[in-house]
Amino acid sequence: MISEILLVAGVGVLSLALRNFAHPVMFRLGTLGFVATSFLAGWILGGSVWLGIVFASTWFLLPWFEILTRIRRLRLPLHRSLEKCAPPPSSQFPNFGELTDQMEESGFEYVEDVDWNDDQSRHFYRLFYHPKLKSTGKICLIEDGQFSFYYSRFSSHHRDGRHFLTWNYPFSPAMHLLPRTILNRVEEDCSIKELIGLHEAFVASNSANSPDMMDKSSSTLRSDFEAEMRELLEHNVAKGILTQDNKQMIRYSVRGMFYIWAQFLREFVKFS
Repeated sequence: MISEILLVAGVGVLSLALRNFAHPVMFRLGTLGFVATSFLAGWILGGSVWLGIVFASTWFLLPWFEILTRIRRLRLPLHRSLEKCAPPPSSQFPNFGELTDQMEESGFEYVEDVDWNDDQSRHFYRLFYHPKLKSTGKICLIEDGQFSFYYSRFSSHHRDGRHFLTWNYPFSPAMHLLPRTILNRVEEDCSIKELIGLHEAFVASNSANSPDMMDKSSSTLRSDFEAEMRELLEHNVAKGILTQDNKQMIRYSVRGMFYIWAQFLREFVKFS
């Protein structure tokens, strides 16, 4: 029995080690190793192949607990108004000042702080604009109960309708992006200045230059962002990911819940 326990533990340790490699193939092998560890725990230690299958499947079925208990009940307004607000305290967002300094040192001009709230979460945004690059920048903080995270995003709109978006959002998108949105998701741990450089290179690689971008006005940045969020929600209602009631409230449809599950699986095996 000791040798069997050591075998299961060894596969688990090897999987953890593979997940620490920067190479995507090694990382994915480590992920599959966790599934294999669970299977071996059920088969070898539990004495049943079926128990091993059940143990292994929990990795793929676990998200349904969150989907059915929280996301299924989530109701949000179709029209979200961003309100001017105070920035989060340093105790809540320790490196917020440093991120802001990097933005301004890179030529982005501060516009304002805004947020929107619902019963369960708060979405905070510090808005910036770069007149020369014709790009908007945002420092975003998401608070959901005891869970919170931040990310940065940079947008450039081409005159032909293309929208170039670079962000380090840590998860796969929970909704379909708008048509003609070209996403550059940065998974590496980068500074603001590095993200800006990656965004400029991304735009250039798509044969788009600053003179070809649509100029934005700082005074309309908030309303433009509100309109973009509303258009995104309406697009996902049309796609069947969201459903809308007669009170202009939206929620995830059954198709949308399966979409979120698929996005989790995609994130789990790191196909994105």
